[in-house]
Formats: sequence, C-alpha cells, structure tokens
Amino acid sequence: MTQDGKKVDSLSGLRLDPGALKEEGNTLFNAGDMQGALCFYTKALKLSDSQAESAVLHRNRSACYLKLEDYTKAEADASKALDADPGDVKARFRRAQALQKLGRLNEAFLDAQRCAQMEPTNNTFKELLRLLGAQSQKKSVEMSSTDARVQQMFSLLLDPSAQPSDRQKAAQNLVVLSREEAGAEQIFRNDGVKLIQSLLGSKQEEVVLSALRTLVGLCTGHQSRTMAIVNELGMEQLCGVMGSGASAVSLAACHLLQVMFEALTEGMKREIRGKDEAILPEPSRELRSMLRHLVEMMPASSVSGPGRDSAINLLVKQVPRKSQRNPDNSLTLWVIDQGLKKILEVAGTVPEMSEGPPLTDNSHMSCSVLLSKLYDDLKSDAERENFNKLCEEYVQHHFGRPGLESKLRAIQTVSVLLQGPSDVGNRTLEMSGMMDAVISLCASEVVCHQQVAVEALIHAAGKAKRASFITANGVALLKDLYKKSENDQIRVRALVGLCKLGSAGGTDFSMKQFAEGSTLKLAKQCRKWLCNESLPPTSRRWAIEGLAYLTFDADVKEDLVEDRNALQAMFQLAKSEDKTVLFAVGSTLVNCTNSYDVDKPDPQMVELAKYAKQHVPEEHPKDAHSFVEKRLMKLLEAGVVSALVCMGKQESPALTETCRECIARVFLALVERQEDRGTVVAQGGGKALLPLVSESTDVGKTKAAQALAKITITSNPEIAFPGERIYEVVRPLVSLLTLDCSLLQNFESLMALTNLAGISERLRQKIIKEKAVPKVEGYMFEEHDLVRAAATECMCNLVLSTEVQQLYVATGNDRLKLLVLYSGEEDERLRKAAAGTLAMLTAEQPELCARIPGTTSHWLEILQALLLSDSLELRHRGVVVMLNLMQAEKSLAETLMESEALEILSVLAKSTEQSPISRAAQHCLDKAIEYSIIKKPEEGGEGNEP
Repeated sequence: MTQDGKKVDSLSGLRLDPGALKEEGNTLFNAGDMQGALCFYTKALKLSDSQAESAVLHRNRSACYLKLEDYTKAEADASKALDADPGDVKARFRRAQALQKLGRLNEAFLDAQRCAQMEPTNNTFKELLRLLGAQSQKKSVEMSSTDARVQQMFSLLLDPSAQPSDRQKAAQNLVVLSREEAGAEQIFRNDGVKLIQSLLGSKQEEVVLSALRTLVGLCTGHQSRTMAIVNELGMEQLCGVMGSGASAVSLAACHLLQVMFEALTEGMKREIRGKDEAILPEPSRELRSMLRHLVEMMPASSVSGPGRDSAINLLVKQVPRKSQRNPDNSLTLWVIDQGLKKILEVAGTVPEMSEGPPLTDNSHMSCSVLLSKLYDDLKSDAERENFNKLCEEYVQHHFGRPGLESKLRAIQTVSVLLQGPSDVGNRTLEMSGMMDAVISLCASEVVCHQQVAVEALIHAAGKAKRASFITANGVALLKDLYKKSENDQIRVRALVGLCKLGSAGGTDFSMKQFAEGSTLKLAKQCRKWLCNESLPPTSRRWAIEGLAYLTFDADVKEDLVEDRNALQAMFQLAKSEDKTVLFAVGSTLVNCTNSYDVDKPDPQMVELAKYAKQHVPEEHPKDAHSFVEKRLMKLLEAGVVSALVCMGKQESPALTETCRECIARVFLALVERQEDRGTVVAQGGGKALLPLVSESTDVGKTKAAQALAKITITSNPEIAFPGERIYEVVRPLVSLLTLDCSLLQNFESLMALTNLAGISERLRQKIIKEKAVPKVEGYMFEEHDLVRAAATECMCNLVLSTEVQQLYVATGNDRLKLLVLYSGEEDERLRKAAAGTLAMLTAEQPELCARIPGTTSHWLEILQALLLSDSLELRHRGVVVMLNLMQAEKSLAETLMESEALEILSVLAKSTEQSPISRAAQHCLDKAIEYSIIKKPEEGGEGNEP
C-alpha cells in the first residue's frame, strides 16, 4: 500500500522511505538498541538510490557494528562510506577504531593520522593516534623479540653439534612460544613446519613430544594454519607418529589430530576462518583425508595397539553428529561405507592368535563404542538395514569358512557387536549354527578358544530373549567350567556368566534364579579374585563385572561395603590404565548406593495385582533407607569420591554417556546427606560434576545438575566452585527449571540460584542471560508452597539487578500486584520473600510506590499486618516498605498517616531498643512531620495528630 506516494510496511505501518527509516534507526541507536538500529539502517540501504545517503547509512551502520563488537563488518561499512566520500572524518575514525580491534595497527594508525590532519583540534583523534603509536611500537618490539627467540631455537635445533640436552630444551621452548599468537605466527612464517617435520623423526621421545605440542599451538583455533600444516606434513606422517609404539607419543599425536579436526570443523561453521581473517576454501578435502587415514589405520599390522585405540577414539569423537538436530550425518555414512569392515577386523581379532593387528586391553571395548555411536547416528531404516547387512556379511564370511580360527573371529565379532549396537549383535547371534558353536567351544581344551566362547556367552546372556535359552542350555556348562577348570581366567569368566544369569530378577527380591545363598557365594568368590593381585588386570576386571550383576541383591551390597580391601581394589582398578572396567565399577556403585530409578507401584494397583494372582515386585528389606545411608558412609570412608573423580577424567571411548550417567547417579546419592557434601567438595567432587552436566545422557545431565544444586544450597559456592568455575554452575541449575523435572529438582534449583544471585551482579547477569527470569516467575505461581516460596526468594535476589527491576517498572503487567498479595499470605516464608522483594523494589524504583494502592483494595491492610507481625523480619520489611512509600510521595504519606499505620509506627518508634525497626519507624514519623502531616511531639500535647 502507499501513503503520500511512498511505500508503507504492512506490518509496522512505517513509511518505507530511506530518510524516515534512517531517523528511526538514529532514535533506536540513541536509546541503546543496536540490533534495532541495525535493522532500520539495513532496510534504508536497500531502498536508497542516493550515493551520499548510502554513505551516511554505511557510516551509521558501522557505528552499530562497533557497539556490537563485530569489527570486521564495522570496518567493511566504514570503507564503503569512505569510497563514496573520502573526506568523511566520522567514517574514517570508525574504520580506525575497527582496524585497531582487528589488530591491523599500521592501517589504523594511517586512518587516525588522517583524522587528526583534518581536525587538528579534536582531542579524541589525538588520543587515538597516541594510543595506536604506543601499541604499534609495543607490537614491533614484541615481534622483534619473539622473532629473535624463534631464530635462536631454530639455530640450536638445526645445529648437529649441539648437545642433546640443549636441543631438547630448545624444542620445549618452541612449545611455549607456539602458545602465544605472535610466537605461533613467527614459527609458521619462518618455515618452522619443515623443521618440526624433521623433529618428528627424532629418536628422542621428548623431542618428538615437543614437536607435536608445538604443532598443537600452531593449529589451535586457527584454520588457515591447520590446513597448510595438514597439506605440508601429510596425514600419512601424522598417523604414522600416532601409530608408533610409544603410548605418550601416540596420545600427543591423537591430541594434535583432535585439535586439527576442531580447527577445521569450527572454521566450516564461520564465514570468516582463521585469526588472520582470511577467506578460505571449504576444508572438507582435508577432513576426508584425515578420516580416510584413520580408517586405514584400523587393520594395519604396523600400527601399535595404543595408536589404534587413539584412532578409534578420534573417530568416536569426530564422526557422529554432536546433536541430532543437525540433519547432516554424511561423515557417519562415509565411514560406514569406507571403513565398517576395517573396524570389524579389529573387533574380530583374537589377540592370542597369530593373525590380526596388535590390540590393547581396551581395543575391543573401544570398537564396541565406535560401532554403537555409528549405528545410533543413522537416521532411517534403510541406513540401519545396510549397517546390519554389512555386519552379517562379514560375520557370515568368516563363520562359513573352513578352519577354527575363522569361526573364532566370527564369534569374537559377535561378542563386540553385542556390547555395542546390541540389536545388530542379536541378529548375527541368531545366524544358523552360531549359538551351537559358542556352546560347543566353551568345552574346548584350548584356553583362548574357551575364553572367546565364554565371553560371547556372557554378552549373549544379557539379552532377555537369549537369557532363557542360556539358562536352559548353558548354566550347567558354566558351572562345570567354574568348578573344574584349572585356569583362573576361564573360571572368573564362567563365574560372571553365572552372576549374570543369577541376577536376572534385578532388584526384585522375589524373582531369584538360584537357591538362597548362591549369589552370596558367587559374590564372595568375585571379591576374592578382585583382591588377588597375582591375577592379570583383565581377569580382575571380570570379577567387578560379576559384582555389577550380583549387587542387585542387597545382601551382596552389604557384604561388599563391609569388605574394605575389595572396595579399595575396585577403586584402584577404576584409576588404572584398563578403561574397560569403568562401566562395571559405575554399575556396581549405582547398585550399592541404590541410585537407580525405581518406579513405586500404586498401592491400589498392588492390591489388585495380588487379588488377580499376578506377580508383584518386592524390595529387599536391606534396601531400606537406613541401610542405604550406612552403605554410603562406608563408601565415602573407603575413598569412593577420588575414584569417581579419576573415572570422570578418563579420555577413552569406554567412558560412554551411560557410564557418565552412572557416575552422576552415584554423586547425587553421595550428596544426599547435607553433612557429607563438604567431604565430596573437598575431594574434588564439585569440579568433577561440571563436565557431567554436558557430557552424559539426558538423565545423567539432570542427576549431575541436581547434585550441583544440593552442593550450591548448603556450601559456599565461591569455595565449592572457585574462580570462573562458579559461572559454569548456572546453566545446569537453570536446566532443572522445566516441567520434565520433579518438583524437588525445581525446588533445589531455585534454592541454589537464590544463593548464587545473592553473590554478585556478574552472577545475576549470567542467570539473566541463561533466560532464567521468566522460568523463576513461572514457579512463583506454583501450587506447592515450598516451590512458590523458593521462586519468590530467588526473585528477591534477582531484583538487585536493574534489568529485572525494569520488568516491574514496565506497564501492563501484574508483577507488583503478585508481590503485594503474597505479602499478605499465611505462609510466613512466602510473605518474607515477597515483602523483601517489595522493600527492595520500592527503594530502587520509587515510581513503583504510587502504583501499590492500585494493585489491590487490601494493600493497606496487608502492610499494616506486616507491621503487626510476630516475626521481626516481617515487621522490618513492612516498616521499610512504609518508609519507601512515604518518601516517594506526600499523598501516599497522607493516606498512611490517616490509617492505623500512624499508631502502629508510633508504638514501634518508642521501642526502648534502638533496633533497625524502631529507627525506620521513627524515620517514617519524621517524614510525616517534614510534610506537616503531623506535629512534633513538643508542639501538640498528644503529639502525632494529623
């Protein structure tokens, strides 16, 4: 539509005239709304056909970008304004400011110098020129100094006659220099990558480690350098270093490749890539090259076990989507297409046999995790069917070949699949003859054959539809192996199979597979093997696996926590190099602490079930709260917190999201008692919980957040989470303010946020930034008294922030009314919180005082009731609100003095103790005298007459 011949925006009603849009933008800019101003200037630019007008709009938009700290766009817009009008001093000044922030000091200096020449008396231009001169000089000195240090290190490293210790020190110094931007740039520009390439071939491990760490410094957060380094060094060499025998070198190379992945993938998300602001091509070619080499490392016999584990770890971290909301799972599909069979080769390798690549104790578990992650990242039935088909073809190929070794490879592959994508594992297990082969090989006289078959049987027993088959066909076999085998490694595995079948009833006391006392005997043997240090760690790990199943039984839990040696042996294994033990330890601790979820059946439904003669789950008497509490104390005394902290720090695919959930559950159980929270924090529990709120299952994140809330409620947050760590606590706490969480979790979150909001304005701003204020307001309407009061207490601390005060100042809302009404509620806790918020708001925003009489006709009664309360805290809040109202407007003071408030204040003011209440009451009376509403006591007999 048109208006006076001009276009009109149908949504806003504004004329689409560049001049009018520019004026609207100027108004918003002056009001501090940069995003709004930016929007109007951009609209005006699209409509403007005048070069002069466009130049002004570009200049104005540059000012917005400066305020928004988007210096690249600020510089670009200022340059466009100068292209049209080189004499525009404002545009030149803005470009100088943008260039300064971008670190292009020489260009900024030239612009500032030109500004000063155009307006010699402008002090702002002079000051910028002086500042840029000083910064340029400082940078020049730094670069000169850094360049000299880099050259010195290069000379030492290239000098064949230099002492090995001197060369080693030079390599370490290079690492330090690479961590500073100036040093990294000098190393890179002085052809340092070629030097580092030669260092990677050194026979000194420390020199190789230094070379890798220097590359980490060069690549961190810098895409352009990373792409150049990947192309210059080549993935073959980097993967070769990672695949070398030394585990420290392998880990360092793995870290470097992870940094490279992150630099390249982060760069793909941004329009500008690299700190030098260079526009670069898509780094997808380099990424594919890295992935291809990692996949090719899988079956290579030249790659060491730790190197292969590192490659698997990188694939786990970098290939599957970080969020299911991202529709692109092309990397996963590519890895499945190009590398699934290579991964299955590792999965099917039996280390005791001659064929196959070298593995570590962690390799099979890492493979299970990778396969599971890839399978979970698939989006359609067709993609999952293809994955299933490829796995079945691989297993069938080996199972159908002549010779026992091929069959063992097939069974081992099935075992790994059962621990990973179990649906796929079940399908391969159901192949014709597979289960019969497993059962028959359990009786083999060759230990390694027996071991592979028994492990497959154990993993198959965990699947419900297979458990009944194995109970019927495998229990006798497992018992026979357990009793008669002379090899402890076979016996412990057979024991775990029996444990797994014996725990089929879970926590249901009435559903036990074996005779009374059998599980206790099995658990006793597990504890015995766990404490037997002469057994290899892999066999001792299986003992914990057995306990993970047996501890469904409360009698077993009680025996385990009483066995201090067994607990400490378990904790030591949890801290060891064997990462496969993590889930078993986590599961055992979840069982011992009863931190699993139990659905309490409805009592009426239980009665109906009994009447209908249906099975009703029963809880073991020793799973009662008093028993659980004692078990928690025993675990704390044995050092469970330090074990959990170490488990959470492990860099391994074995530390899955489910494993992290177990750790979070146990931490939540440990902080249930208020008196134990200090111990948990002192031993590093608070710090260990922070990663669990972002790297776990959804349930695990919630449990970790609730544990953080409990700690924050009763501990000093500044001590529990020192330094910047305290700000990391806010987001998980806010995540508990949803309908998906229980009222207890909501309540604890509100209590914890109240604590944080009372510490500093910076923390309040963090809470506001996390969009907590609307959620807190929502809970102020909750029916539950405690939750409603906690939300109001939280708001009481949040209104210390001007931003929150403005919500109450804004017209057309009932926020103030709610506070006034809550100040008159029966619930004392709610009244205190509401009256406290009211006292603070009326002090900080006096304009709200005049609105209070309009909130409710009972406002005066509510305030008088506060003054007459038995609670000193309520009385004090009430008298402060009264004083704020009287100071705000004379008419309000008159209304108050005409009511019973005068008499009440007079009594409060005459109190013999000079308390804050009596002083505030006296200030009210003094204000009334000042307004001449009442007379001074000496002027009129009875004094306070209006």
